[in-house]
Amino acid sequence: MRLRNKPRAAGEIAANSQYITTTPAEFKGQWQSKFAQAQPLSIEVGSGKGRFIVEMAKAHPERNFIGIEIQPSVAIMILEKQLVAKLPNLYLIQADGGDLTDFFAENEVAQIYLNFSDPWPKSRHAKRRLTHRLFLAMYQQILQPEGSLQFKTDNRGLFEFSLISFNQFGMQFKELSLDLHADDVPENIETEYEQRFSQMGHPIYLIEAQFNASAAANVQPDADR
Repeated sequence: MRLRNKPRAAGEIAANSQYITTTPAEFKGQWQSKFAQAQPLSIEVGSGKGRFIVEMAKAHPERNFIGIEIQPSVAIMILEKQLVAKLPNLYLIQADGGDLTDFFAENEVAQIYLNFSDPWPKSRHAKRRLTHRLFLAMYQQILQPEGSLQFKTDNRGLFEFSLISFNQFGMQFKELSLDLHADDVPENIETEYEQRFSQMGHPIYLIEAQFNASAAANVQPDADR
């Protein structure tokens, strides 16, 4: 879907640094200073219009949340929600989350959410998928030892790829659903895409998994085939 350019986006983002930054590397290891109090930190990579991250922050005042969105014209939609809600446990990043180790220190994050990421269906683009082993190694570095990764998609191919990728990385599965809306999974806050796809009759797939401390050394080489 083509997004309309919003010329005011850059100005509004720059004017609201108390809620959003375009230079996240400056706060590496110091993200708790952006919140009212220090609490476990959860991040969403690719927050879209922000429904998920905003509702999660509302539902869990005992946790801090960061939403990451690369496109200014989309990030401003989340910012506008936050300007109304003024949630003390929500902060935003407008930047490319391609290398989260530039933004977050080792063991700084408690949970990572990947919601309806680009499936990059062509085989030659496998390394761009956010569940590729190269990204998993990055997530493992910034996650705390007991931290978890939650992934949702409506794309069967990406789900199968991710399941294999997680397994070959030696991850431990906490939750697995082939039809999230039909299963009795506690607390499912939907994204905008999730609402649309489920109304179209698409099953929603979910994986929640944790890393094994020694998993990266034993990762198999063929997860991107």
